[in-house]
Amino acid sequence: MNIQERKKINHLLIRGTNWIGDAVMTTPAVRAIRANFPTARISMLAKPWVAPVFTHSPDVDQVIVYEAAGRHAGVAGTIRLARDLRRYRFDAAILLQNAIEAALIAFMAGIPIRIGFDTDGRRPLLTHPVHRTQAIKSIHQTGYYLKILEGVGLAGGPPTLSLTLDPADRMRAGQLLADRGVTPGSPCIGLNPSATFGPAKQWFPERYAQLGDRLHRELGATILIFGGPADKELGRGICRQMTVPAIDFSGQTSLGTAMALIGRCRAFVTNDSGLMHVAAALSIPQVAIFGSTNHTTTSPFSANSRIVRVPIACSPCMQPVCPLGHMNCMRQVSVDRVADAVKDLL
Repeated sequence: MNIQERKKINHLLIRGTNWIGDAVMTTPAVRAIRANFPTARISMLAKPWVAPVFTHSPDVDQVIVYEAAGRHAGVAGTIRLARDLRRYRFDAAILLQNAIEAALIAFMAGIPIRIGFDTDGRRPLLTHPVHRTQAIKSIHQTGYYLKILEGVGLAGGPPTLSLTLDPADRMRAGQLLADRGVTPGSPCIGLNPSATFGPAKQWFPERYAQLGDRLHRELGATILIFGGPADKELGRGICRQMTVPAIDFSGQTSLGTAMALIGRCRAFVTNDSGLMHVAAALSIPQVAIFGSTNHTTTSPFSANSRIVRVPIACSPCMQPVCPLGHMNCMRQVSVDRVADAVKDLL
């Protein structure tokens, strides 16, 4: 991208990623985009469940919600979305999402400069394609997204995560805890037993229950259980297995409030998940349990994080369900090892 092209960019669209963890890992790239275009109006196109990551970001002026399950569903919805975006008269689009759909929508919206990785056969739809090499694919995701900018001659920046919480969500989180007898100075430890993309990423519920009991006894912490709407029974089951009371927030809060509750935690124990990256962005001390997934590219990017994993021959397999049927990579992660990691962090 030459200097003349940069000068013409006054209104810029960022196409965000579709998952919470990926969205958090794009925050260094979003910050770098703002640094490259300090006076431009920057809009973020994001799906509803990701939007709270950027709603209060100082690097984004506006969040445009991609209603994939509503008015933007299907072929007609895609055309409608492109028409909606055309009205904004964007000068450029930076596509952090890799799918061809992102490039197609930007093309249909008539955005003259379209930047992104040349994945999924979308090179013809991009004006500034960036070749995604094997070396780029192997680095941590925070650096991966920065490579899109560097690939067109824009400045990158430090891969430091950032997340700005909504003050209203902070107040809601404080009230939820107060309603359950937790005062502002009381230590809380969050447990996040859920993970999307299948059970191979999930440490065993009974071990989370044993861990919660132990951390309560040894550290005097109130245990908070996290999870999305699909994790309600998982959260209830862990609470039933625990011998001490825990507070189960699974499926009971918005993402914004869940992020604020994580911000109140003294420590966080989690599978490889979106909330793991939220905790990393908030610099909450956390222990992340890895088995089937790649701890090199998607680990929590924070000095306050520790990874617990047992390296075995078949890990990381990147499969949603253990192909061998025994989840040995998770089975070998003991409660003692995770508890010791939490205490070492604190």
